[in-house]
Amino acid sequence: MIRLFDISLQLNGFPIKKAKAELDKIVHFSEEEFASFLENKKTEIVDYHLKNNPFYKELAGNATAKNWENLPILNKQNLQKPLEERLSKGYSKKSVYLNKTSGSSGTPFVFAKDKYSHALTWASNIMRFGWFGIDFNHSYQARFYGIPMDFIGYQKERFKDFLTHRFRFPVFDLSDEVLDKFLHKFKTKKFDYVNGYTSSIVLFSKYLEQKNIILKEICPTLKACFVTSEMLFESDKKLLEKQFGIPIISEYGASELDLIAFENPQGEWQINAETLFVEILDENNNPVPNGAEGKIVITSLFNKANPFIRYEIGDIGILDEKSTPQKPILKKLIGRINDVAILPSGKKSPGLTFYYVTKSIIEDDGNVKEFIIKQTKLDSFEIKYVSEKQLLSEQIQKIKQAIDLYLEPNLNFTFTRKTILERTNRGKLKQFQSFIKNK
Repeated sequence: MIRLFDISLQLNGFPIKKAKAELDKIVHFSEEEFASFLENKKTEIVDYHLKNNPFYKELAGNATAKNWENLPILNKQNLQKPLEERLSKGYSKKSVYLNKTSGSSGTPFVFAKDKYSHALTWASNIMRFGWFGIDFNHSYQARFYGIPMDFIGYQKERFKDFLTHRFRFPVFDLSDEVLDKFLHKFKTKKFDYVNGYTSSIVLFSKYLEQKNIILKEICPTLKACFVTSEMLFESDKKLLEKQFGIPIISEYGASELDLIAFENPQGEWQINAETLFVEILDENNNPVPNGAEGKIVITSLFNKANPFIRYEIGDIGILDEKSTPQKPILKKLIGRINDVAILPSGKKSPGLTFYYVTKSIIEDDGNVKEFIIKQTKLDSFEIKYVSEKQLLSEQIQKIKQAIDLYLEPNLNFTFTRKTILERTNRGKLKQFQSFIKNK
């Protein structure tokens, strides 16, 4: 069978054969060889950008790769400049892979990768999906993603769908009527895997639960389900495993980088150490020991077009104590730095804590399909939800009592029942959002 996906990458100037060969070499390094490879790549990428990227040279000043801790921490605000001012010498918009971040953190920007770096991104994806028997050239994907609504963007995505052998399920309207149409597609098409936004896939699994349907039974070709872009809670993972009847794999990535972490067959969130160097730092930018919480800072080891060196991605996480340089394991992803609730007492709490506490009560009886929480004032929160029936006053009281206990008392909540929840222009659901400025 024609390897259409690989061929399309080659035709677009992404040397996938070379990238696959290098990745395979890196994967089979001994510990000593990998340690040497990592130090060499860190030095090489910093030296390259110091020599060829005036934007990075200005930020770095006199810092060099020899004193890694002195190198500046990049953030998305640094990158709020025209791309032309951030490109390395010898690169132009026409010679690189171009894309734009989603702006889920509130700061979208255009970024570039050199074509070899982007080929390595795909080589990494191919390898990791391959752990579960998925081949992008031949495996048929059920894709739960948004799609650009402008004509050119829409057509480009549809063409990519064709090349990558995937059927797209639109996620902007997830009413029961639409989910029933999804179900029909699984009965009539031989999908090999499901891939997409966590919230949409979880909602589909709740619909299957209502209908008492196991997805694998009506679509026996299914091998695995990969969820991305939003948090997957343990209770939702168990529901997915039950209703889909296949392994549920979590991935964590960023469009401007690569796949950052990917759940391996042993159930570990294995960090992509082949193309990225990941640090966990405290508020003063000092490394924290494995097992301790800190901000995730990432270096792209291969991207020469656009510097992503010690780049603060905006998330908080913990590396597992058993992590090694060659095989770092992400023990926990706590959530976005921006998604923090600042409370009247001065306490700061991850927004997902609110979400999780509410979730443990609100979904007990299967009435509520999905919900979001918005902090509108220092002491005020709005919970919007989709459900068959209005929330009972007892449920609302339980939620308030739980938040009193786990966070702090005297917070105000309003509950608004909706027929549909607003999603981002890419179809993601922002589970928690604060409109209070984090000082």
